[in-house]
Amino acid sequence: MFEIIFLVALSIYFIHLVVFSIGAGEKFPKISGDQLPNITIVTAARNEEENILDCLRSLDNLIYPMGKLEIIVVNDNSTDSTGKVIESFIKDKPKFKTITPTGSIGPLKGKTNALANAIKISSGEIILTTDADCVVSPTWAKTLASYYQDDVCFVGGFTTQEDKNVFEGMQAIDFIYLLTVAAGTINFKKPLSCIGNNMSYRKNAYDEIGGYEGLPFSVTEDLNLLIALHKLKKYKIIFPLDEGALVTSKACPDWKTLFWQKKRWGVGGMKSDFIGYLIMAWGYISNAAMILTPFFFSSEALYLCIFKIFVDYFFVYQVFKKLKLKMKVSSFIAFEIYFIIYVLLLPFIVLPNRKVKWKGRDF
Repeated sequence: MFEIIFLVALSIYFIHLVVFSIGAGEKFPKISGDQLPNITIVTAARNEEENILDCLRSLDNLIYPMGKLEIIVVNDNSTDSTGKVIESFIKDKPKFKTITPTGSIGPLKGKTNALANAIKISSGEIILTTDADCVVSPTWAKTLASYYQDDVCFVGGFTTQEDKNVFEGMQAIDFIYLLTVAAGTINFKKPLSCIGNNMSYRKNAYDEIGGYEGLPFSVTEDLNLLIALHKLKKYKIIFPLDEGALVTSKACPDWKTLFWQKKRWGVGGMKSDFIGYLIMAWGYISNAAMILTPFFFSSEALYLCIFKIFVDYFFVYQVFKKLKLKMKVSSFIAFEIYFIIYVLLLPFIVLPNRKVKWKGRDF
């Protein structure tokens, strides 16, 4: 009986991953270089003195038509020297500007308030966002902006993480796995997830939904915005798998930071709909069966475990290959163990208590 349940769950899990791969691989038309719109890049930084300089340098090196690029860096009331680093770097660079929010826009707080303050003064037709602990590729802005046909209102991009050791590599694979699921569902017109450190949207569509202040507060403001834009039913929302739009983020430095990141994402994911919960349920059952296999040991169950590992490997490997990234086997093994454990534990972490710690603040 156990083997039959495992087989059914794994079969549906496998079908899901095939569908996500097909969706993530969808190709989209681009506009020509002379049609590229005016854009504003917004980066919110809170206590990022160790990371912000690398981010600013990568933004300064962006390839984009002169006069069409504006960069707003928000010092989100940092208590370290983040503000000084920003001001020192941008003092002779007219395409940059910096602000520090002096109050909240409506009910907004934290990063969402910082972003909303910047968007209010932005001049670009398209808003691009990334985080202060990220480094963008030189072609990042140009690549995302090139997908803005007249009927497109949102373009997402892939993010990887620094891979200096197994702990970081494990997180990088996790990012690619989750973003491939996000890209696959978005491109099949069923948005379930996105990531704020590599996304973009039309400012007029943002205004149509009332901006961040027109949405209920969420610790995953990126997903909140995505869902609201989707509900407009007026524009296309796309997530191309394009190495030119790649962003590299700093990995969580320790397990405590990683715990709070996962909990924050888990709390945000509770706003998912029936299809989202169904996808999570089959993934949960498949991973639970991996843990239970030693207690119901049989050669059939062992073969199913091996099959799932291979399915996960090739699911992420093909994306790593298209993004021209290297995936280490040691990091994948660590990811597979980590993935099974956090998928099984996350409901028990999120459901009893939705408190989240983020950038030194409690939500």
